[in-house]
Parts: sequence; C-alpha cells; structure tokens
Amino acid sequence: MARMPSAERRRQLVEAAVRVMARDGVARTTTRSVCAEAGVSLSVFHYCFDSKQALLEAAIESITGGYVARVMSAVEPRATLRETVRGALGTYWEHVTDRPAEHMLTYELTQYALREEGFEHLARAQYEQYVASATALVEQVCAVRGVTPRVPVELLARVLAAAVDGLTLQYLVLGDKHAAAELLDLTTDQLVGLIEG
Repeated sequence: MARMPSAERRRQLVEAAVRVMARDGVARTTTRSVCAEAGVSLSVFHYCFDSKQALLEAAIESITGGYVARVMSAVEPRATLRETVRGALGTYWEHVTDRPAEHMLTYELTQYALREEGFEHLARAQYEQYVASATALVEQVCAVRGVTPRVPVELLARVLAAAVDGLTLQYLVLGDKHAAAELLDLTTDQLVGLIEG
C-alpha cells in the first residue's frame, strides 16, 4: 500500500464509505466493508478516524459540501432574478436526477443518526449544514443580482432548505421528473417572491 498523507487517506475512506452506504445501506456498512472498498487495512481506518460516528460525520460533510460547491459555482447573474435562482436550483436538481442513490443516502443517514444512541447530533449537524448552505446560496444570488432581500436571509434559507428537502424526497419516492420540474419552478417563484417582497 502506497504511503499518502492522512488527509488524503481520510478523503479516500470517506469516498469509499459513501459508495458502500449508497450501495448497501448505512446499517449494513461496516468499517471493514469501507476498508475493503478503499483497498486499505483496518488499521488505516483507525489511524484516520476514531469511530464509525466520525466517519459518518465526515461523509455527511462531504456529500453536502459537494452539493454546495456545485450549486455555488453555478450562481451567475442572468437576465432576471428568477433565471438566476432557477439556474442555481437547476444545478442541484441535475445532481439529484443523475445520482439518486447518493441523495437517498442522505435521508438514510438522517434516520440512522436519529435512531442510534449517541449519533443524534449528526442529524442536527446535517440539517444545520443544509441551512448554512442555503444561506450561502441566497446571499450569493442576492449579491450577483445586486438585490437586498425583503425577508431575513436566515428565514429564506430555512424555507429554501425545507422546500428542496421535501422536493428531493418526493422525487426519490415518486420518480416523476415532470412533476418535480413543475415544483422546482414553483419553488423558484416562491423564493423570488420572498426576496423581492
């Protein structure tokens, strides 16, 4: 096994954990299965992470961070505020439809964390990260359009996080791309209405 910095090894283990959990489910994922997927020994896992809980936390941060980076890079000024918001949400939505197993995993991680004693804080941290991400998105959209929202940014972020969370879950359950696109358009209109007042 080639030597590499511990940060790189952690990233390798997190990526392997996401693949294993998306494929096998959170409850059936073990540190051994993650190590096998990553092609490393169990001792490497214990060098990089104190526990499975720490790995799950890193996986949640990695998944959410990936969404945020993708969406934030897509925020660019367009002809209207609506087009700017819809473009950013559309980038997220492409990821949902391209990688549904990864999004399904986020819901499974939430449920697992809520049910496993000692893991409850991970569910809270996950949703706090969603709101923080939505806050950054709203702030960036407003900045590129040069507008000041009429509703407090934190409230807009919570509304956006809740709407996107529900829309994503509904799509994963029903698989109706047409209905999801309509709801994404309506969510865009509602967000724009809240920003413009």
